[in-house]
Amino acid sequence: MTYVDGFVAAVPRENREAYIRHAEAAAAVFKEHGALKVVECWEDDVPEGKITSFPMAVKREPGEAVVFAWIAWPSREVRDRGMKAAMEDPRLSPDRAPMPFDGKRMIYGGFATVLEA
Repeated sequence: MTYVDGFVAAVPRENREAYIRHAEAAAAVFKEHGALKVVECWEDDVPEGKITSFPMAVKREPGEAVVFAWIAWPSREVRDRGMKAAMEDPRLSPDRAPMPFDGKRMIYGGFATVLEA
């Protein structure tokens, strides 16, 4: 089964187009390094929580939107090699491709797939 990297971040609404351009460029790099699919989603129905929620998790501030993204890889091994190569790829260097959001509030992790239906 596939291996998935998941990401949640808060992006200033005014940076939506810049975020999409950044995501498109990053997706091309990830796919060159073995990713099967890259999906980027902009909040549409993301409620505030009382105990936990996406907005709380990323400390969303006024004027920001929550984004939810994932990268599907054929396996953990391909992901480990591909992610390392992508992070070393000069096209993703912060000098060349600065993130249009606060990366310190981004949540991310790798997940082993247990069901695909």
